[in-house]
Amino acid sequence: MSFIEKLLSGVDVEWKTLCDVATLRRGRVMSKEYLADHSGQYPVYSSQTTNDGEIGKIDTYDFDGEYITWTTDGANAGTVFYRKGKFSITNVCGSIKINQEIKLDHKYLFYWLTIESYKHVYSGMGNPKLMSHQVEKIPVPIPCPDNPKKSLEIQTEIVRILDTFSAMTTELTAELSIRKKQYNYYRDQLLSFKDEKFEWKKLEDVAEYSKTRISFELLDKMNYVGVDNLLQNRAGKTESNYVPTSGNLTRYSEGDILIGNIRPYLKKIWQADRIGGTNGDVLVIRLKDEAVNAQYLYQILADERFFEYNMQYAKGAKMPRGNKDKIMEYRFQIPKNLDEQARIVSILDKFEKLTNSLTEGLPREIELRQKQYEYYRDLLYSFSKPEEVEA
Repeated sequence: MSFIEKLLSGVDVEWKTLCDVATLRRGRVMSKEYLADHSGQYPVYSSQTTNDGEIGKIDTYDFDGEYITWTTDGANAGTVFYRKGKFSITNVCGSIKINQEIKLDHKYLFYWLTIESYKHVYSGMGNPKLMSHQVEKIPVPIPCPDNPKKSLEIQTEIVRILDTFSAMTTELTAELSIRKKQYNYYRDQLLSFKDEKFEWKKLEDVAEYSKTRISFELLDKMNYVGVDNLLQNRAGKTESNYVPTSGNLTRYSEGDILIGNIRPYLKKIWQADRIGGTNGDVLVIRLKDEAVNAQYLYQILADERFFEYNMQYAKGAKMPRGNKDKIMEYRFQIPKNLDEQARIVSILDKFEKLTNSLTEGLPREIELRQKQYEYYRDLLYSFSKPEEVEA
């Protein structure tokens, strides 16, 4: 903190609009056929955020060097990326190239735009947008404008600090990816058997759907579960933004397994640790066989093979729903010995917490590092804006 205070102490700042310091350019239309016909070594970036926005590689490039790109349309409008090298972008993206005569670092500008660009996103025909005419109005802080050498030194130091925090998050994310692969491997191994110590069961043999009801008066944001507050990819649940104000709902009890029944490929599943209620979009599966460990059944239903099976029999194309009858016909292997079931659960629970838990494990650590990065980023760019820039 003292270092940052010293770095920014007494620094004069000049505010300029982005169009005064950089040149903006839109991407071009590229169809799937075009990408296939011009396959090559140079990446093409579009509006998605997965895989750094890359959607393919072609044999030519439109940009070469340091750039910032931003997403112009859709849910990711306003998202910015730092790019370096030879690449192209599609028509739902734009590029920013700092003018040669301007003493401004691309990475410095990139980190600033991660704060500022979202403030300029607007709704166009119901679709979020950030078009060139809005981007060019974004104010940019230039420290020590009368001393280009010192200005670049300050910019470089800000970039160094933020690169360090970003690297921490990147390393943890890479570690999480490795651990998830490891988890899936061990899950497959531990839930597959090749001897007489296991038996095949259908889900209907050991469990049933909840038939009990609960009054809305007993529900709150902590124990009401809708499909919206079940988290994707087996990450459990969060607080609900909605709580019913009338009627009786499906009751769940501690140990019951709740599965989101809309778009099963989202893999929404949670094992209840309390009593509560839910609606018809969430299945409540209740164990009825004392020879089955409840946590073992959760691991079976949280397995990739179950979700693939569920999607295979799902009904509807645009918003598929799981087939309740077919779900109960799902077949799986189970050790006859409860101690063996408990041993398997113990191993998988450790991986579950490491890879999926939002209160402990790697996802929690990534969240904390991201917040730490954002805190210092905002602190490093806490330059006072004059009134005309604020307006």
